[in-house]
Amino acid sequence: MLVLIAPEEDIENEIKILHQLFEEGLEYYHFRKPNKSYRDHVLYLNQIDKKYHAKIVVHYFHELINEFNLKGIHFQEQKRRDALENGSQYFIGLNMKGKTMSSSFHDPNELNSCDIEFDYHLLSPIFSSISKQGYNGKGFDVNDIDKVIVGMGGITNDTIKKTIQLGFKGIGVLGGVWKSSRPVENFKLIKQNYDRLVYRS
Repeated sequence: MLVLIAPEEDIENEIKILHQLFEEGLEYYHFRKPNKSYRDHVLYLNQIDKKYHAKIVVHYFHELINEFNLKGIHFQEQKRRDALENGSQYFIGLNMKGKTMSSSFHDPNELNSCDIEFDYHLLSPIFSSISKQGYNGKGFDVNDIDKVIVGMGGITNDTIKKTIQLGFKGIGVLGGVWKSSRPVENFKLIKQNYDRLVYRS
């Protein structure tokens, strides 16, 4: 699986680019905009063609899943600890039928010991981040963990093969696409390379 994380701050022509990325086969778009209000989230989603909503996972304002036909919800690390691990009745009122649930981790041991059944897990940083300065890669090897884990941090065409060798079932991309001067072309190259490495006979 290939996950694309939204740029934290809006970029020029972002919605237009996003539509092109969906057309090129993007299946998991993580809508992560920590500085946007609930209203801003609604305005952003309303700019996206409804046929693509089922490919979008929200990080904030999980109640949006009741208003839009979204793919699922994602828990940031602290949100997971606060809302789920303390046994709260978090999902009351959320229409989760047929939706995905995922979470972020920064420690493979914590991920492995987590008893919450997520559909997939984002683990970072695998390599030094493109979008965050000073966020150095740790080269986690997850071959011994029997869970669906998506590797994040410094994922580019040059690091995909190594990510798969480390046992990851997917890749998560942010800077490798959004920091590029040609984001659609870069996405296509990353997807083609990933698909070739994963699905080759």
